[in-house]
Amino acid sequence: MAALLLALSLCPCSALAAGDGAAENTETAPAQAEPPALYPTEVLEYTAGDLDEPRISKTYELSPTDDPALIPTEDFERSGRIYTLLDIIKEDQTEIDTKEHIEVITLETDTNDMAEILQLLEPELEITTEDGYTGVLTPDYPSIQVEASGYGTSSRTVSATRTYPNLSSADVSLIPKTTEEGGRTLTLADVDWQEAATDYQDGYDLAIRYTATATYTGTATSKYATGYTVTADYKGDVTKTSCDTVTYTAIFASHGETQNGDGAAETAAENGGSIDPRLALIPLGLIALGGAGFGGWKLVKYLRDKKRGYVK
Repeated sequence: MAALLLALSLCPCSALAAGDGAAENTETAPAQAEPPALYPTEVLEYTAGDLDEPRISKTYELSPTDDPALIPTEDFERSGRIYTLLDIIKEDQTEIDTKEHIEVITLETDTNDMAEILQLLEPELEITTEDGYTGVLTPDYPSIQVEASGYGTSSRTVSATRTYPNLSSADVSLIPKTTEEGGRTLTLADVDWQEAATDYQDGYDLAIRYTATATYTGTATSKYATGYTVTADYKGDVTKTSCDTVTYTAIFASHGETQNGDGAAETAAENGGSIDPRLALIPLGLIALGGAGFGGWKLVKYLRDKKRGYVK
């Protein structure tokens, strides 16, 4: 019986000792890096409502990279009052400036065919200006201009024929040495003679008139474009963000709950003075176990003495 009571009295201590050992053997988990704290740029205390309810507003100015979930929203105490989050107001302070922009593009091509040139132009042009504006521009087709970027020359032979009838003799001196054709001066190159009239004398037909067909030749020079320069205007609106701040205002309200030292002490006293009713059952259990052990011991002793004849 004594051993049983001793075991019962040692069990809680052993459990506590085992718990302490497990706690000591547990490896400390690596601490995670805490996110950067957010601090308000303005804190205001005021009253609102018919009952002049005390309130505190905290204003935070966040950039696009800041997480609004990090704004503190837990209850807090100030001047003996507990303040609870009432609302969060978000106000986008982003300002965008827009203006029209014209970008002139230039490209080189070997044709002045407008249908082919239009295929060379991109339908859209993404642009970022030197002063930070961005946007997408489209071609202004009426502004397209095509000019020759260089010239070359070529030459070819041209010819013309002239007929001179009723000439007295087939003498080339009777044929003009040059002639004009298309604004060019051509030079005599060949003469074809034909008899135009004859006279019969002494049994022979003698030519008395001639027709001359003269061929004149010359060189024509022309100029042609070796390439073309195309210019086109791309137009559209471009924008620039001048301010990308988002303002969050957390409003806390106090509904009359107060907290002071006396109240805290009273609460602590009440919590400390209370006793778990289950603890009162421990002595009763010990008494019951002791009584049952003693009764069992008496019964065994009685049976043993009766067997030996000590008890009738």
